[in-house]
Amino acid sequence: MKQFFLPESGGAFKANLHCHSTVSDGRLTVEEIKAQYMKHGYSIVAFTDHDVLLSHADLNEPGRFLALNGYEMEVNEQGFTGLKSGDLTFGSGKTAHMCLVALEPDNLTQVCYNKDKYIWGNAKAFIPELKFDRDDYERVYSHEGVSEMMRLGREHGFFVTYNHPTWSMESWPDYSGYENMHAVEIWNTGCERIGYDEYNCHCFDDLLRQGKRVYALATDDNHNGQPLESPLDDSCGGWVVIRCEKLEYRCVTDALLRGSFYASTGPEIHDLWAEDGVLHVTTSPAHRINFITGARHTGSVGAHRSETVCEGAFRMDPARDGYVRVEVIDQYGERAVSNPVWMDQLK
Repeated sequence: MKQFFLPESGGAFKANLHCHSTVSDGRLTVEEIKAQYMKHGYSIVAFTDHDVLLSHADLNEPGRFLALNGYEMEVNEQGFTGLKSGDLTFGSGKTAHMCLVALEPDNLTQVCYNKDKYIWGNAKAFIPELKFDRDDYERVYSHEGVSEMMRLGREHGFFVTYNHPTWSMESWPDYSGYENMHAVEIWNTGCERIGYDEYNCHCFDDLLRQGKRVYALATDDNHNGQPLESPLDDSCGGWVVIRCEKLEYRCVTDALLRGSFYASTGPEIHDLWAEDGVLHVTTSPAHRINFITGARHTGSVGAHRSETVCEGAFRMDPARDGYVRVEVIDQYGERAVSNPVWMDQLK
């Protein structure tokens, strides 16, 4: 019997889960962002302005567009220098950023808030509108401090993501000690467009091989400092495709918690299922389909330069693999990445 890891029924909704507007340090209004993303086939945007959690329900259109409420927060190592100007290339020192996406549309109470620190761009103007559990939280840049921030996010009803480790100047000794994230960005368009190698599947596998149950995100982190549609525009470059029954708030966030989505910068993953110990995938036309595990056990299906492949199969070894994830690479080098199939999930 087939065991599907992407639901067979329902819709496939294209989403950007990391976005900045004129509410903090972005250049486009939330209305302009909605228009741009709908133009490119998106149904969902999580508005995650820096330390500002507001409702954007007025943007919703039943069956066409859903705004998720969220915010991004950060903590910097001692001695960090940087400007709150939207110039993401400036600054020195390590930092940890995370997005918190509210699981319920009426959850508008921020955690880990400090009224005097971490205020970006226009965010100060919105302080009178904000709700928070306390306004003097002292964030600490350490394994324990970041993990506690993530724990509080989960405990208070948020989907918690770990963002752009390369731009943050973090590596294995840093992120390996972080607990309580739901997902990690394996792609960040905004950082890539300003010159960083922000394809982070090495970080993803590092966390998975530690036994951490995390998902993969491709996001934009768009600030829109360049003209729309220009080669350096940071909109619509990375997304997740969420598979769920309806374009409704809780249906979408439940799918996020289940991992019923995949990350992409181009290719599509149509179906992903296991049957009789073999993992199967069907995709849009690709140059290569890789199967990557938690062990030194991999598989690949490839095509000659002028040809494509659209399906692959991989016999799993539950005794050693730990997990299997699929990576689809098209002729332009764009990638789609599935969430892990953990061996103890297999029926």
